[in-house]
Amino acid sequence: MALLPILEYPNAGLRKTAAPVTDQRFADPAFQRLLDDMFQTMYEAPGIGLASTQVDVFERFMVVDVTETRDQPLVFVNPVIRDRSADLRVHTEGCLSIPGVFADVTRADGIVVDAFDREGKPFSLTVDGLLATCVQHELDHLDGKLFIDYLSPLKRDRAIKKLEKLRKGRD
Repeated sequence: MALLPILEYPNAGLRKTAAPVTDQRFADPAFQRLLDDMFQTMYEAPGIGLASTQVDVFERFMVVDVTETRDQPLVFVNPVIRDRSADLRVHTEGCLSIPGVFADVTRADGIVVDAFDREGKPFSLTVDGLLATCVQHELDHLDGKLFIDYLSPLKRDRAIKKLEKLRKGRD
């Protein structure tokens, strides 16, 4: 396995919409390696979710594991949210593509997501709480949307300025 470079804001790739994964891709050993590399990259970052677009691959899939023990890896290929609860939840979100920046984002507390697993088998999951937030966040990436897009212009400007300040400290 290998660590993959994660695109960081304002890289234009983060605003691209990912294309659906084709059926042939599931049998491709390179696709399976890419999924493993994405998990390794996500865990090392450390993060709880990583969309393909964040690693410069513009196909609709993502990896997620919200457990502290990192033992429940989930792969979502061609994910679609079929239903959202009316109940909303505010969660402090961060993003591996906007490192060091966190903000409160309101999303549906529960969702039903349909997708394919890494072998191409269809599944449907009803999830809530942190997992629902994470799936919605990563699915936004596949549509070229970032969590800072949910913020007011003032809060978004503050978040971007914080990122720039953090970058100057890293250089």
